Amino acid sequence: MSAQHVNESGRQGPVEGEESIEELLRGAHARLLPVESITSEMAAALTYARVVAEGLVFVYALDRPTSVRVLTDWDVERVGIETLGRAAFANLMRVPVTHEVVPAEGGVLLHSVYGDSHFVSSQALHLSEAVRHLTGASLPDDGALVVMPSRHHFVYHPIVDGSVVDGLNSLAAYALGAYEDSGKGALSPRVYWWHRGGLVSLSEIDAATRTFSIDPPEQLLDVMRGLLRLDRSGRLASRTASQTPRAPELAHTTAELIPGLAQDPAGLGSAFGAAVALAHARCADDPRAAGIDTWDAWATAVQLGAAWFTGARPQECHLGEGLVVPLPALRAEPPADARAWLDALYLAVVCRQRDRIERLCQVPIERLREDDSADEYVLHWIDTLQSFFSGAPMDDTVRRLLATMQASVPDQVRRAPMDYVNQIDYHPVALFHRIIAADHAAFAEALTEALKNHADYWGGSAAPRAQVALGPLAMASLAHDHDIPVDPAQPHLPTYLLNRERLEDIPVG
Repeated sequence: MSAQHVNESGRQGPVEGEESIEELLRGAHARLLPVESITSEMAAALTYARVVAEGLVFVYALDRPTSVRVLTDWDVERVGIETLGRAAFANLMRVPVTHEVVPAEGGVLLHSVYGDSHFVSSQALHLSEAVRHLTGASLPDDGALVVMPSRHHFVYHPIVDGSVVDGLNSLAAYALGAYEDSGKGALSPRVYWWHRGGLVSLSEIDAATRTFSIDPPEQLLDVMRGLLRLDRSGRLASRTASQTPRAPELAHTTAELIPGLAQDPAGLGSAFGAAVALAHARCADDPRAAGIDTWDAWATAVQLGAAWFTGARPQECHLGEGLVVPLPALRAEPPADARAWLDALYLAVVCRQRDRIERLCQVPIERLREDDSADEYVLHWIDTLQSFFSGAPMDDTVRRLLATMQASVPDQVRRAPMDYVNQIDYHPVALFHRIIAADHAAFAEALTEALKNHADYWGGSAAPRAQVALGPLAMASLAHDHDIPVDPAQPHLPTYLLNRERLEDIPVG
């Protein structure tokens, strides 16, 4: 049996037995090559090779002092595919690289990894392990965007927040230019989605027209929609504290937005978002919600949330520090924003606004289902709350609660990051379960866990939503009113909202 030597230039020649098995194991690396670099003659000697993503083929290659050659079927057979694979992976992870975090347009952070070795970009094949080795952190469940324009270089962007859109655009522009400048070492001009151990090309290349476009699969588009909505509403912990507005700034922003709603009701969403942020931010300096300015902020958020989904009569909004602005009469035009509806309901529950709760529960669930950024478990949770607060039979509420739980398992979640689901979004569901079961001990345990997870998720951030665990606070307020003991001396639960001692009148909506 004869073996063929396949080197970087594609030249072949008899090399059977040139290296020992020990030498092969010591120098073998996993390697990514452009599909077009594998000629039909080479392919005959590389039947083990496989295409791992559009435009990329995986092979094993031997790193020698003066050259690099692709290992043939004969080499693989001599060593054994499993033994060779383990050695090639270990050697690849030992390739020396430099890692830099580079800011790009739109506040995007790109991770650039480069080095002299021909195998640097091949580490992207095992991106999760490479990132853990470089940074000590794991990639998020949704993976990362990655480009490999040359064999010496790859750039990735973890998919953690709304910057994913700008990240995709930045990587697409960079990859194409860097690929064209790479000469002999060029690998791919494409952008890839690294997800759960595999690479998916996001680039569409029309060779006939020489056009280049980005076409993410529906699964990634779902993730992007979810992250954008979560990020824009300040729900994600990935933004830096330096970007966080303070209470006085939020108060003036809200005050500036409200008067214009008579002419432009579409601005109500922005006003509500600013008011929610203000209510949370006030609790940074007043964690027990003892002050009237804090109450005013919460009351205004309640007013605007109910107005956005159910309409409003003319009323005054108090924003603290003597700042009072008139809210004009508004028609009910509920937006397709499921999590904003939850915010509005949670606020109304905390502030014990029974009339507003009832009106919010009349918002058609079909309208909220038009929100293409929300996972099914969110919509089932809204359905559960509407059933409960509308006085439906408890069996109906329990059935909807079970549907919420079943839709929140990892293989059913498509849009929200799992760390956000597990540490923030799901806890109100678990707490509600204990309330309707009247299990006092289990409720106390679940509330402690919810508050710990809230603190862990936000990690001491100065962001407004880090200050108060809104969903757990709403459930704790509901529990308090159902005579379930709730320890008021817990972090992220404003005491005087929880126990109703700070509650004042809110203008009728």
